[in-house]
Amino acid sequence: MGHNRISGTSQHSQQRDSVVALQERPTAKVLIIGGGINGVGTFRDLALQGVDVALVERGDYCQGASGASSHMIHGGIRYLENGEFRLVQESVVERNRLLRIAPHYVKPLQTTIPIFSTFSGILSAPTRFLTHKQGKPKERGAFLIKVGLSMYDFFSRDGGSVPRHQFRGRTRALAELPKLHSGIKYAATYFDASVHNPERLTLDVLQDGEKAGLGGGLPGGSARASNYVSLVSMGTDGARLRDELTGKEFDFQADVIVNTTGAWVDLTNQAMGAASRFMGGTKGSHIVLDHPELLAACNGREIFFEHTDGRIVLIYPMGDRVLVGTTDVDADMSEDAVCTEEEIDYFFDLVGHVFPTIKVERDQIVYSFAGVRPLPRHDETQPGFVSRDYRIERNVRTGKDAVTTPGGKDAVVLSLVGGKWTTFRALAEHMTNDVLRELGMERKVSTAKLAIGGGAGFPDTEQGEQEWIKKHMGPGLDADRVAVLLTRYGTRAEAVIDYLNAGQDQLLRSTRELSVRELAFMAEHEQIGHLIDVLIRRTSLAFRGLVTGELLNEIAAALSEPLGWDEATREAEIRHAQDVLQRFHKVDVHSLVA
Repeated sequence: MGHNRISGTSQHSQQRDSVVALQERPTAKVLIIGGGINGVGTFRDLALQGVDVALVERGDYCQGASGASSHMIHGGIRYLENGEFRLVQESVVERNRLLRIAPHYVKPLQTTIPIFSTFSGILSAPTRFLTHKQGKPKERGAFLIKVGLSMYDFFSRDGGSVPRHQFRGRTRALAELPKLHSGIKYAATYFDASVHNPERLTLDVLQDGEKAGLGGGLPGGSARASNYVSLVSMGTDGARLRDELTGKEFDFQADVIVNTTGAWVDLTNQAMGAASRFMGGTKGSHIVLDHPELLAACNGREIFFEHTDGRIVLIYPMGDRVLVGTTDVDADMSEDAVCTEEEIDYFFDLVGHVFPTIKVERDQIVYSFAGVRPLPRHDETQPGFVSRDYRIERNVRTGKDAVTTPGGKDAVVLSLVGGKWTTFRALAEHMTNDVLRELGMERKVSTAKLAIGGGAGFPDTEQGEQEWIKKHMGPGLDADRVAVLLTRYGTRAEAVIDYLNAGQDQLLRSTRELSVRELAFMAEHEQIGHLIDVLIRRTSLAFRGLVTGELLNEIAAALSEPLGWDEATREAEIRHAQDVLQRFHKVDVHSLVA
């Protein structure tokens, strides 16, 4: 998002410590470039195998496409039409797995498809399947959707964690969802899953990797990661890295370099002197609405359907807000990804397509976001039909382009092309296996059943959650406060609560969801680089439209001591946060005057 370099000294900042750890020991067996979910997942897996691994991210973790997703963990029912059966099977298996190993963030999501015809699309479907060309939009009818959902259930049969699909006729469908378009003929309901805190799940995966790398006699541990560190170039002395918060550059050597920079893979390879043409990303935008009527109309379900242009779109509740998305247009990598006015009009139109009596106004938008999907190059294929599968490209730097490595060999670069949220664990396993092969090492640990972060020991019933909350209540920690911490951290909230209880604490005046000591905890343990990191990626305050000028001032003041911000830096951080919220998320900064 730019605007990274704001000066300031650090006192208790893990972010600063993480950069220093890279500078003081500038070598590793593996250097991962890119801190989205796929890079972080690979970091965790490699660390668990005992590999000396480092990761750098030019912005904040989960800042790019990983943080701009539709917040879904899904098998990809529409991929069946592309014939991507392997991907669908892997996706539903990984969806079920994440429900078990990350239950604090990944939850079952009841999904309903409104259907307006019975046999529409039967003749055009084989053409789409064989050619991957959409042609003139032709709505999929009940017959095709029934076939697709039956296949979807089949792929979910092993280790299934969700019920099978159900079909409803018009009368029963409207009884369950009375605001739906009265012209529907059927409604199909099935279950996928959602991830309400993708940024925090990414952070949990990262911290698992850091924890796995502790010990072993290496300074800083065998798994080190830092945000706000970018790749500048590649030379005979290795990768040239730059600390984006101070501008300081340093060299870093590794035997294997893993490029997981998403849609920027080609640009990263170009910076390393090995230009590639792997990527062809598409932009996807979303809006978040404060709209009680639309929230009630969804009745706790995602509404997932085909719009009039053939694009698969969605409307679904997240807490007390409603997420609407998404678009799928070819991205211009020279421009920042933002949600445009045309896309907002499109979203309003799609809401009217299924809920014709519900009106949406622009002042009900509390947040918007956009990202570029890391899709493979697709010169002739329409965006909606580009494969969501992934592959790994291998390149060896030899001859005059050879890069000196700690092991005295030519550096190997592995570039990830594609990948999606749902399959990040399986993808990381695949990438890790490839890296281990390059290093001549064997896998020691499987991540298939390994709980992620605060998912370990997370209560598996609502009653269990209430009992956990009651157990951890105390002075200054009522049930609502503990519930917020459990939602934010999973069972890792226990360590946060211990930290809060170890000193004097005070809730912020502008929100009951944050306290001064919790912000100090984030600074010490969660690599805070900027004020905006807290608003967007350590909490959901921006997503829900809860940022105010008072909140900006309070958080900046609370972070000043642990991060060593002087008054000028604090004011710069507030301006930076306002700029990011206005430019990239359509938040009215006039209401955020500090």
